[in-house]
Amino acid sequence: MRLSRFFIDAPLTLGQHQLPEAQAHYIGRVLRRSVGDQVQLFDGSGQEYRGELIEVGKKSVRVELREQLAGQAESPLRVHLGQGLSRGERMDWAIQKASELGVAEITPIASERCEVRLKDERADKRLAHWRQVAISACEQCGRSVLPLIHAPLTLAEWQASVQAELKLVLHPQAAPLTSHAKPQTLAFLIGPEGGLSESEVELAKAAGFQAARLGPRVLRTETAPVVALAVAQQLWGDFS
Repeated sequence: MRLSRFFIDAPLTLGQHQLPEAQAHYIGRVLRRSVGDQVQLFDGSGQEYRGELIEVGKKSVRVELREQLAGQAESPLRVHLGQGLSRGERMDWAIQKASELGVAEITPIASERCEVRLKDERADKRLAHWRQVAISACEQCGRSVLPLIHAPLTLAEWQASVQAELKLVLHPQAAPLTSHAKPQTLAFLIGPEGGLSESEVELAKAAGFQAARLGPRVLRTETAPVVALAVAQQLWGDFS
């Protein structure tokens, strides 16, 4: 049986731990694990911990962590993804795949053609949901550090605040991504379902972004980050 990995949102150490209610329910009631089963936990610090379930009840699960391991190394290319807000599963897909592809930070972007508007309580709920999407992706792919999911910003706010050695806005009429020199830090701006307007692209250029294209076809908003991050990791990150 495959060793299950679980993220625990609290600092871990060797020894005994009572798991949070959500993980306890999932391990005991959904996966139906039992005393003696092996698990691997991580807390986002970059370390992994292996241990054994020593108590599995209806409301309580305890684990004894017996081995500390170095986690999966992060990519040498630190990427901040500015992803245009899109509806439902499309945004979830973009965040899930970006997490699997090693992105360091994700900021949902509200732009001119966005069909999604988030405010107050609804924004908080979506942010918590996106964070859980990223956690599940990291649990599955073996990543030991979670990407940072920021609260949504307007395009102007993000452009003014993001810091990176190379800033790129995807555009179908531009030089290819491969024409740029290798950076240590990278910011990608990807538009929403309706794309970025020409005025928004020009404002991005004025803020230090360079236009880049991925190929001859216009990609959907949820496809573009997958392709862009995969190409960037192959050129400058940990795919090569």
